[in-house]
Amino acid sequence: MIGNVRFTRFVAIDWSGQAVARPKGLALAIAGPDADAPALQTRDRGWSRADILDWIADLAAQKVPALIGIDLSPAFPFQDTGAYFPGWSDTPQDAVSLWQMVDQLCAGDAHMSGNGIVRHPEAKRHFRLHGDCGDLFLGGLGRMRVCEHAQREMGLSPTSCFNLVGASQVGKSSLTGMRVLHRLRGRVPVWPFDPVPEEGPLIVEIYTTIAARAAGLRKGLSKIRDAATLDAALDGLNTRPHAPLTRYDDHATDAILTAAWLRNAHLNPSLWHPSGLTPKIARTEGWTFGCI
Repeated sequence: MIGNVRFTRFVAIDWSGQAVARPKGLALAIAGPDADAPALQTRDRGWSRADILDWIADLAAQKVPALIGIDLSPAFPFQDTGAYFPGWSDTPQDAVSLWQMVDQLCAGDAHMSGNGIVRHPEAKRHFRLHGDCGDLFLGGLGRMRVCEHAQREMGLSPTSCFNLVGASQVGKSSLTGMRVLHRLRGRVPVWPFDPVPEEGPLIVEIYTTIAARAAGLRKGLSKIRDAATLDAALDGLNTRPHAPLTRYDDHATDAILTAAWLRNAHLNPSLWHPSGLTPKIARTEGWTFGCI
């Protein structure tokens, strides 16, 4: 029981920033309250971001007590410089305003992609793009949120949301995710920007590698692409074997494993009250659930 809500559904969504109608990286799995393995939810043509937005909105309309983890960064760093975009007079002052700005600047982008913001002459200066690094993008790893520094202390390898280059970049996913969060505003709260509601669903940010580590997978071996490894990892989370999949890729297995982890982890009070989370960070940067 957390905040007078008894969650009975646990959803993990592996997200994607790919600028296509139905990104291959989108995967969604649901776990119930018992020890059964989470079930992968599929669509004949694959999921679109709009499909997932509508699916979450439907949970909200039905007031389903679902804890929904989405694998993306919901905001840019703020704490380090006191602004998302230092030096820009129009920089938003909190995450809710940031989501609105991103959705507005990307309004002309098809498939709810996030290219519009990096075409803006001021915003673009803060991003690292293919062949074009903005003059305000910091060298090295780039700017990090407070919880991302905490992730590094946990032995994880987060990347800056301002980096849009490379296989491990999360910036594109974050931009598309901010658009979805803006469109769900007023229907589904997002922790820790919002308090835990008394009923209905709640969205949290997840990092699938945290779930993999909790399941006993070692660093560098967290991506699962076969049935036996997935069942062994699920067993590490006190979860029964999964129903066989038609295809094993790390998007599907990340979603399944993380939904099982979320079912266990949400009962840990310390994860809802991490020591580094202040009211200001909760308004501006947010926090990864499971990061302590």
